[in-house]
Amino acid sequence: MKLDDAIEQRRSVRKFHTKRPNWKDIIEAVNAGVKGPLAGNISSVKFVMIDEPDTIEEITAACQQSFVGQAQYLLVVCSDSSDVVRSYDERGEKYCHQQAGAAIENVLLKLVDLGLGTCWVGLFDERLVKRAIKAKENIIIEAILPIGYPNDNSPRRRKPLLDNSLFFNTYGNRLMKPRKTVEAV
Repeated sequence: MKLDDAIEQRRSVRKFHTKRPNWKDIIEAVNAGVKGPLAGNISSVKFVMIDEPDTIEEITAACQQSFVGQAQYLLVVCSDSSDVVRSYDERGEKYCHQQAGAAIENVLLKLVDLGLGTCWVGLFDERLVKRAIKAKENIIIEAILPIGYPNDNSPRRRKPLLDNSLFFNTYGNRLMKPRKTVEAV
């Protein structure tokens, strides 16, 4: 699939078929995630792939969103900021969140490419998710991605228009002025 097609087709999936995806496809999507940009080439993003029904149930409760429990797999995206913070001080925390966002987007697009669906879940009780996956206190839970085959034919929501999101030279300036060119004499 072409990148532009994956970007256009990507949407939040909240209804899943009961058919179980091939776990190797999810590994392939995670592999796309780990290839995202890294501050100082220091990897902070970690992934926990879950297929145990009891753990999925625990995390669903932590999310308070029942659709999470319909998925056959969950991918919990985490950050271990210790090495990045050691190199970049307080800015390291921000860089870890940026790295996680880039990794998640790569995963989302690869899942579309593989015919799978997910929804980027950011609302959850982090303490309960950490307990469910047995993560140490210093680990940051960035997102939860329930993964499965989409079972929803509802129309895609409209995406923001470029005109409302792109400014030129100053915030709020929607007009691109042509550059002045100096003719050679």
